[in-house]
Amino acid sequence: MLRYEARSAADPATAWSLVSEPERWHEWSPHVRGAWGLGEPEVRRGARGAARLLWVVPVPAKVTAVSEGRSWTWAVGPMELDHRVHPDGAGGSIVGVDIRAAPAVELVLRVTYGPVVALMVKNLARVAGQKALGR
Repeated sequence: MLRYEARSAADPATAWSLVSEPERWHEWSPHVRGAWGLGEPEVRRGARGAARLLWVVPVPAKVTAVSEGRSWTWAVGPMELDHRVHPDGAGGSIVGVDIRAAPAVELVLRVTYGPVVALMVKNLARVAGQKALGR
C-alpha cells in the first residue's frame, strides 16, 4: 500500500466536505475537473460513475466503501484509493490518500502517480485550512 498524508489546520468536518463532495474536488485537485454518478452531494457506497481528468478524460470508478465523516474508497482502474480524514488531537485534521494495487502496479504508481497524489494531499490540507479560516 502507498500512503500519503498531511496535517491541516482545518477541523475534520471542513476537510471531509472537500474530500467527500465530488463537486468540490476541483478546489484541491486541479487535474480533476468534475465527476458524475458517484453520489450527491457526497460520495455514496455502491455508486458507479466517472471522474473527469485533465478536462477531457472520463475515468470510470465505483465507490466501494464509505465511513461517514472519516473515509471513503473507490476502485479506479487497477487500483483502490482510500480518502481519509482524522482529527489530529489539536483541533485540526490529518488528511490522506492510500493506494492499493497489485505489487507490480504499486511499484509503477510509486514513481508515476504517487508524487501527484502527495502534492494533492498537501494541497488538500492547505485548501482545507484556508476554508476553515474563512479565506
